[in-house]
Amino acid sequence: MNFIQKKNKQNKAIVLLMVLLPFWLFSQESDLGNWLIYIGNKKLEKGFNIHNEIQYRNYDAIGDLEQLLIRTGVGYNITENNNNVLLGYGYILSENYVDHTSDKISIEEHRIFQQFTTSQAIQSIGITHRYRIEERFVEDDFAMRFRYFLGLKIPLQNKENGNNFWYLSAYNEVFLNAESAVFDRNRTYGGLGYQVTKNLRFEAGYMNQFFEKSGRDQINLVTYFTF
Repeated sequence: MNFIQKKNKQNKAIVLLMVLLPFWLFSQESDLGNWLIYIGNKKLEKGFNIHNEIQYRNYDAIGDLEQLLIRTGVGYNITENNNNVLLGYGYILSENYVDHTSDKISIEEHRIFQQFTTSQAIQSIGITHRYRIEERFVEDDFAMRFRYFLGLKIPLQNKENGNNFWYLSAYNEVFLNAESAVFDRNRTYGGLGYQVTKNLRFEAGYMNQFFEKSGRDQINLVTYFTF
């Protein structure tokens, strides 16, 4: 077996370990939640793209649903690769516990959103800004929310034609309501990722989400796929 084959096998084993380790951790007693996330992007002709996303959020490891989120949208690159506007729709099913009991209620939300995403690079570090406006139809109520996302992607190895390298990922996102109680929540995330190909990467990370009077921690397992 040559060196390249050994390296590829080693990388695959590390990726598998990175994906399975959080599940092993959750088999122990833990108050952490778990988010399984798929984010896809389909490139179309003339600068258009289709965004698709599924998030399966759990109170525990898996099987105790907190929220199911499905998003899709059509975007357009104002400039090649780094300035994108997008119009999207989201469906959200939340399973909320009632007053710290074991009883749950289901809440459905339909969401329309508009966003602008811009990317830049400082040497090898990738920086992403995303500005999003959401019109939220939660049962019989309507609300608007503004979100600002700042993300970093820091390679830990030389990029080999965009393939087979490890990187660090970090972001902060703040949510602001259009009405009273302006502050909604803040999310801070840090993780380790592996770029398999130019079109496929995996991440495992830790996220803290805090509200005005409470907070919660999650382990995130994320797959990004461009096709």
